[in-house]
Amino acid sequence: MVAFSIAASSHSIASYCVALKTYSPDFDYTDAINMTAKPANEIMQSQNDTQLRQWAMLKRIPQHPRQITARELTENLESEGFEVSKRTVERDLLSLSEIFPLMSNERSRPYGWSWNKDAESFSLPSMSPLQALTLELAHDHLATLLPASLLSTLAPYFKCADGVLASGNGVQKIASWRKKVAIVPSSQPLISPDYPEDIIEMVHSALLTDQQLEISYIARDQGEAKTYPAHPLGLVQRGAVTYLVATLYDYTDVRMFALHRIKSAQVLELPSKTPGNFELAEYIRQGAFGFEENGAIKLVLRFTTAAAEHLRETPLSLDQTISTDIPGWMRLQATVNDTAQLRWWLMAFGDQVEVLEPANLREEFVSVSKSLQGIYHPVSD
Repeated sequence: MVAFSIAASSHSIASYCVALKTYSPDFDYTDAINMTAKPANEIMQSQNDTQLRQWAMLKRIPQHPRQITARELTENLESEGFEVSKRTVERDLLSLSEIFPLMSNERSRPYGWSWNKDAESFSLPSMSPLQALTLELAHDHLATLLPASLLSTLAPYFKCADGVLASGNGVQKIASWRKKVAIVPSSQPLISPDYPEDIIEMVHSALLTDQQLEISYIARDQGEAKTYPAHPLGLVQRGAVTYLVATLYDYTDVRMFALHRIKSAQVLELPSKTPGNFELAEYIRQGAFGFEENGAIKLVLRFTTAAAEHLRETPLSLDQTISTDIPGWMRLQATVNDTAQLRWWLMAFGDQVEVLEPANLREEFVSVSKSLQGIYHPVSD
């Protein structure tokens, strides 16, 4: 690999300074001289910065007769996450023109730069800071959803992204972005169960190749594992748990299997079958991961004014309405799916919510409140 930096040039620092003095009369020799007095790690970071930047520059310089100015190059580099001045770009161009067949059109200002029309075309593999940041964020948040085989294939790219973002001060601002964004769970955080790598790899492989999967699975209410031929349809991560969505045998009813309860998995040399018109996104939208799906209901609630405020900004449904009720309380109406998740959400509000309708849901909460009364205030014998 050629390092496109001052250190890689066949010229000495002194001759390099003379060339820059000719190109930029106000160039300060101390910029280069001071470089020799820096600690080794700072010099290495500076060289890494320069290499990445100059690689990106070479990719953006067009073939003659097309051309690009130093200002345009600077703007392109800044959009890719490099922190660089126009003066630095001008210096880079002069340095690179001593190594590569680059030419500048000095007949008019600003000067336009291009590859010589006879220059041999070649491709420069590189990764911009912006691309590196995107890869890092994808790795942080999507690693559990990427096929294991593809994740290992992408490992060199993730390593390259780490290197780009750690290359030096020239990419410091964009590299620090990861420290400025976060995803906070809306419910109590739970520790994810263990997922054996061999099972993950088998599940991913079957999904990727549309093949059947033989799984040995222990249901929550069963003590022994049962073996089934499954037709994988998708993977869904819900909180700390990842689920395999699949059908069994030749049945068309779609089921969910917690991945950590799969004790063994083997890809079969048989094509998997997908129920007609099945779409994972639609399956989720219909409320499958609320678990108990009983259709849509007209929900009427009485919230304390404080508890209802956030629902003005993040409504339960498109037809939601909120109106004033008795003093200190608001009345909310919305059409929602009748699910277990709805009940968990309502219970989290404790005494700040009252279920008014539908009647059967209200009766459930009356029963829960009586049970809680018995737990916290047991009747003594």
